[in-house]
Amino acid sequence: MVRTRFAPSPTGYLHVGGARTALFNWLFSKRERGKFILRIEDTDLERSTREYERSITESMKWLGLTWDEGPDVGGEHGPYRQSERKEKGIYDEYAEKLVGMRKAVYVVYDKDDREKELLETFEYPESYIQSGHDVTIRFKMPRRLKIEFHDLAKGDMEFSSDDVGDFIIMKSNGFPTYNFAVVVDDHLMEVTHIFRGDDHLSNTPKQIAIYRSFGWELPTFMHIPLILGRDRSPLSKRHGATAVDHFREEGYLPEGLLNYLALLGWRVVEGKEIFNVFENVEDFDTSLISNKNVIFDYEKLEWVNGKHLRMIEIENLCYRFTEYLSYLNMNDLREVVEKDKIYSMEVLNICREKVNTMKQLVDISIPFFVESYDYEERYIEDYLKKEFSTSILKRAIEKFSENEDWSVEGCERVMRNLAAEKIASKKKTFQLIRGAILGKLVTPGLFISLSVLGKGKVLRRLERTLELARSVR
Repeated sequence: MVRTRFAPSPTGYLHVGGARTALFNWLFSKRERGKFILRIEDTDLERSTREYERSITESMKWLGLTWDEGPDVGGEHGPYRQSERKEKGIYDEYAEKLVGMRKAVYVVYDKDDREKELLETFEYPESYIQSGHDVTIRFKMPRRLKIEFHDLAKGDMEFSSDDVGDFIIMKSNGFPTYNFAVVVDDHLMEVTHIFRGDDHLSNTPKQIAIYRSFGWELPTFMHIPLILGRDRSPLSKRHGATAVDHFREEGYLPEGLLNYLALLGWRVVEGKEIFNVFENVEDFDTSLISNKNVIFDYEKLEWVNGKHLRMIEIENLCYRFTEYLSYLNMNDLREVVEKDKIYSMEVLNICREKVNTMKQLVDISIPFFVESYDYEERYIEDYLKKEFSTSILKRAIEKFSENEDWSVEGCERVMRNLAAEKIASKKKTFQLIRGAILGKLVTPGLFISLSVLGKGKVLRRLERTLELARSVR
């Protein structure tokens, strides 16, 4: 059975590069009817935190990249943790086996100069340990050995063991180093395929040497090109936000973010740009993953997300909108939205045509839900303070009071009749009314906004704006 894994270190939030790696592992395991494992590699005691771990696992769940096995936590699978496996003595056992096979050696250090090595020994240095010496275990790399493997992305790879050299596998604090722990865990968890970032390629010869020392079967490797910033250096904070948490806060949809991450290196068979990754599992093929570095384009991500925002069934969008409001702790607004679902769906349906993220959707839709919206300063300066403002607003109140047709066509007719009176230009008339009913100059279409708001809201807002116009002139 195919078994893949994603093994982040909880020393920071989930990076979009890590999310893409997790996605490719997840897609491959699902296509092959296999298992996907999440393993937290938390042996870096100084930098690893449970807060980062919680953030990583929550981001994975939010993306929908759930894992198939792990310790039971309240009826759910928790992730595997290397710190917990260390407590069980798993890494000690296998490190000592290597020493017993004379493929690794204890290294004892001077107490006064902890960088200075006193001796190497295959015997357990109990007396030195009791007297306070630091002791590590070092893997002895075979000399003049060709380390060869086939990489699904890069083809046949070859390294010389002489270029790699010996390396520590157990630190003096009793914790395993990355290159040792990852091999032991991947073997014991029966991982068959390892898809990871290109930056791990230099670790692979060391890991293969450990596999071969134990006589274990090698997994299949695939080293995926890195995601770069516009300056072609690895994507980092200097290029902009990189954490999945950030994109969630900014109102990106999980399917939008996953769609974009999939496009960063995966060429879908049909050549589609907009798709749901969960509906395209069967199309995932490692041969369609590019071996070229890719540039993270924030504008393209927003465009892709906007496409998904407009594809969602409106009832589902309304539900997710309220969930997003809860995530932002905007619970007062959530209560308003939930109070009249029919009205809320009409509002969201017209507002989403103008935006690409849920955060933008919140910003543009707020005036539809609250009466105490603010007016943009530009609107006040360019329209309310002008001589024509009070005359147009008074005539608008008169005309809309008489209006009985609140369809889009009916509202358009009233507005065009108002503009025909030529108190000001058509553009100024339309923009004055737009800002009066919503406080903004960029909104959904004016006629449909009037129709959705309805007679009561429109008249109250026009009256309120008329009062303000009189006070600012």
